Formats: sequence, C-alpha cells, structure tokens
Amino acid sequence: MKKIARITTQKRNKERYNIYISDGEREFYAFSVDEAILIQYALRKGMELEDEFLDELLRQNSIYEAYTRAIHFLSYRMRTKKEIKDHLFKKEIEPEQIEQVMERLERDKLIDDAEFANMFVRTRVNTSDKGPGHVRRELLEKGVAPQIAEEALKFYSFEDEREKAVKFAQKKVRQPKQESSLQLKQRIQASLMQKGFSQGAIKEALNELSDIRDENDEQAALSRQGEKLLRKHGRAYEGYELRQKVTEALYRKGFSFDSIRAYLDEHMK
Repeated sequence: MKKIARITTQKRNKERYNIYISDGEREFYAFSVDEAILIQYALRKGMELEDEFLDELLRQNSIYEAYTRAIHFLSYRMRTKKEIKDHLFKKEIEPEQIEQVMERLERDKLIDDAEFANMFVRTRVNTSDKGPGHVRRELLEKGVAPQIAEEALKFYSFEDEREKAVKFAQKKVRQPKQESSLQLKQRIQASLMQKGFSQGAIKEALNELSDIRDENDEQAALSRQGEKLLRKHGRAYEGYELRQKVTEALYRKGFSFDSIRAYLDEHMK
C-alpha cells in the first residue's frame, strides 16, 4: 500500500505542496498539489493512498490548476466564455476539465458575457473612433452571442455615432488639400463604412463636410492636381490633345467641367 512519506512546501510557491510517497521499499516524489486540495482531502504524512483515491485526487488537482489558470487570465480584465475556453485549450487542458472549470466560473459569477458586452461597448464609445458595426464584429469575434451583442449596442447611441463620424470627417478635411471635394467625400465615406458606421451617421457627416470645405480648398486641390497632370502629359502631348488629356483626368478625379475649363484657360494660354 502506498503511503504519504512526507509533504513539503514549494520554495517558489508557498501555496503548493510536494507530495512524497513510500511504497514500502523506497521514497520518491509523486506529485504536487495546491493548498486547497491538500485541505480538501486532508492529506497528511502516513496517509494510505489507494489507487482509485489517488486517481481522483490527481484529477481534482488538475481541474483546480486549470481553474486557477482561468482566474489568473481573468485578473487582467473581463473575458468572454470563448476567450477563457480558448486560453485553457492552448494550455492543453482536457476538454472535459475545461467544461468543469467553466461551470465553476459561472457558479462563482466570475464570467458573464452580457456584462462583458455592456462594458466593452461603453469602453469603445469612450475610447475609440470605431462605429457600432465594427464594435458588433469585435463582440462576435470574442464569442458573444448575436442577441447579447445587439442588446449591448443600446449603449452606443446614434448621437455618439454621429459625433464620431463628423469628427472623423473634420479631421480628414483639415489634412492637405490634394483631392477634389467629390474624391474627398468618397474616401471619407469608404473609411467610415470600414469603421462600421451606419448610413445615417455617414450621411450626416458628409452633409457636415459640405459646410466645412470652401471654394478656396477646391481650387487649391484643382491647382495641385492640374500642375501634376500638365507636367506629366506635357511630355507627350501639346495643344488640344494636352488639354483633352488633362480635362479627362481631372474630371475622373471629381472636379467639375466649369472649374477645369477655367483652370486650363488660365494655365494654357
């Protein structure tokens, strides 16, 4: 019959204990356990260990270790159920043990995807320039159920969304004027769509943009683009052909025929 020969405290972790077993002929290190397991099973020197009891002891200790891994992972920030499961899986925890850990975490009220989603949305509203569509994708990628994600997005109001979209558009307008108003709007619209803003918020941001960009900005952009195109095509064309090439290129860039004509009349005398 195997017996516990001695129990020693680990040097680096005072809450874990090394268990040494004697089989009647020799004494050897067998395994280590957390303090909680030591207390739960009342492990002590001289205690006899039947094989069935020992197997159950080691299984419970393994589950407890997985649980403490999950707790450590949660100590940095809230996590979704999927994030915790993925973390434990990467640590090579058995699927059956992962499920038991998840059950205990839920029982201890340490995981709640709904609360996670609510806090996640509030944080994104306060700290990021992403629209609700992007935030929704982030939640789904983290394993939050669609209905929970939608419920949490109530914390992302249309006014918040509109304000972020307008702020983004204003920032882009303040950058060097290298493109036509039409090109600028198209680029801003595409960027806002990628960031997950709704059509309603994008429309209001572009309407706001119309009030910010004045005629001087448009002319400045036309002059920059026109100068480049005259230099580029002037190497191969002249006269009417050069005018046509530049006109076509500027029109594709979103400038009006009237403004193009006025510019070329001035610069191709």
